[in-house]
Amino acid sequence: MTDRLLGFFSGFPSLHFPRDVADRLCEEFIQRESMVFVSAWPAEHAETDRDAAIMYGCFEEIGLPFAQVHVIDSRAEPSRAAWLIHEASCVHLMGGHPGKQIRFLRETGLDSAVCNSPAALLGVSAGAINMGKRSLDSKESLDPYVGLGLADITVKPHFRPKNRRVLKTMLRVSMQLPICAMEDDSAIFISGDRVSSMGEIHLIDRGKIYPAREGGLLCYLE
Repeated sequence: MTDRLLGFFSGFPSLHFPRDVADRLCEEFIQRESMVFVSAWPAEHAETDRDAAIMYGCFEEIGLPFAQVHVIDSRAEPSRAAWLIHEASCVHLMGGHPGKQIRFLRETGLDSAVCNSPAALLGVSAGAINMGKRSLDSKESLDPYVGLGLADITVKPHFRPKNRRVLKTMLRVSMQLPICAMEDDSAIFISGDRVSSMGEIHLIDRGKIYPAREGGLLCYLE
């Protein structure tokens, strides 16, 4: 694991951070020189700009404006995008299409820039999926693919335990690959050996589902 802050988010349907997530972000982001959003819809520029503005508004709402804000998608020149990522205080991997995001990062060489940047790295939905060592976009395929490898975690965002179809699928996948199933408004923060979680998170492993208490989650990530 890395010493820099990693934040895995499922999603925030209300477009507001829950209080405990907001408190942790305020604790972490004292220096706020630059925030860089990386699109998961790199060719859909209007959608990317709209989603980035909404997400940035969540930070402004809790008193965390950044001096500069940049959005990286297919409009960005790769070498400048890599420089922006390296210089950022926070890199935010956006939600959207996980496959399009990881392909965009690899085709432009920005996967290395993200992994080697000293910036705090946050990922929501698709971004959280792609931060893992083994990533899974269950809407596209049940075969995992190689993610960015920032933590040995496979995230299933927007999880609802009462959705029996999805639960059945995740239980089947978990026979080969443990799944960290995150309900909306949940978060996992990792910094060095410190792992903390907020909201409703479940560990699905070997055909069974458990509450992912922080101690168990730490063991899972080590």
